Amino acid sequence: MPRKTDGVEFELHPGPKKDEEGKPLLYARPSSGQKISMKELDDFCAKYKDFQEDGMVRAFNLFLDVAGNWLSKGYRIETPIGSFSMKLKLLGEHTDPKMVTGRDIKYGGVEFIPSKEFFKKAGSNREGYRKKTGQVGNSQMYDPKAMEEALRRSLTNGYTSVSTFMYSSGLKRDSAQKYLDSLAKGDDSQLVRVKNGRTYIYHLRKK
Repeated sequence: MPRKTDGVEFELHPGPKKDEEGKPLLYARPSSGQKISMKELDDFCAKYKDFQEDGMVRAFNLFLDVAGNWLSKGYRIETPIGSFSMKLKLLGEHTDPKMVTGRDIKYGGVEFIPSKEFFKKAGSNREGYRKKTGQVGNSQMYDPKAMEEALRRSLTNGYTSVSTFMYSSGLKRDSAQKYLDSLAKGDDSQLVRVKNGRTYIYHLRKK
């Protein structure tokens, strides 16, 4: 069967929820490598939408200045693409409204709710979806043989480090350290962890 070459490229990642065997359930998101800059968007509009050059850049900069000012005052901004509003955080744990003052409130970011038209336009893809090739998140952690082979490749002269193991296994830093630490636990562990300056070195335990 020929490989699909059109459509939205997506990648899979393990989520926080797990199945009955303890394996993380996957979730999909658009490929992180697909992006378009403000300059590219502006050039496209100038070339194909009969819009003045730098018009999009100036429009967004103006919106940033004006809308940002009203948002900072607590106003909700209604636009054709959706609404923007300030998010607030309540510091501490409170049950009595009378005890809450302005000092207990902190700015928490901006909330965006897309309009129906913008939501519909963003989902108007008609070419389907295609899966990005490569490793799925840290799913290799659940393949003992793959991890054993990655460890073997990373053990140069009988020792390795988190950064070296990251390269050989494809794991992110926290997951790589977590795996190496799991092999360095106990008096009869496979690895021994030794601090070297600000980093840890893991070497094979002598039998």
